Amino acid sequence: MPLRVGIGYDIHRVQEGRRLVLGGVTFDSTWGLEGHSDADVLCHAIGDAVLGALALGDLGTHFPPGDPQWKDASSLQLLNRIRLLLKERIANVVNVDATLVAEEPRLGPHRDRMRANIAYALRVPVGLVSLKATTNETLDAIGGGRGIAAWAVAMVEVD
Repeated sequence: MPLRVGIGYDIHRVQEGRRLVLGGVTFDSTWGLEGHSDADVLCHAIGDAVLGALALGDLGTHFPPGDPQWKDASSLQLLNRIRLLLKERIANVVNVDATLVAEEPRLGPHRDRMRANIAYALRVPVGLVSLKATTNETLDAIGGGRGIAAWAVAMVEVD
């Protein structure tokens, strides 16, 4: 069975007064991320990685930011829709490895729940979803707390 690999990247600016959602978990924060959907930068990077593995374009192709149906949409729902695109092509996610780049919040206490949310959306065992976090050591816009970024790699098996 052929294996395909995709890479995803996303970045969002911080926005005061918006809820912060990462990996489908809402954090207790006075700020969130700017975006059309829930701006879950982690799920967006994973979605792009999965789409990329099958050369299906990117998130913006499937969920255009100007389309009102995606306004404040849950990015976990977007991942589930991407999973359905794979199912149509008789393909499955083998594993996902993602890294969140942010000065805050600290992800440790939420990591297991985030992994479980992502695994559920993709319908894979939680052991196939790896989630890491790092900072930019106060360098650049992310290091200055003005944004959050995420990188992801996904392997997909095509029957």
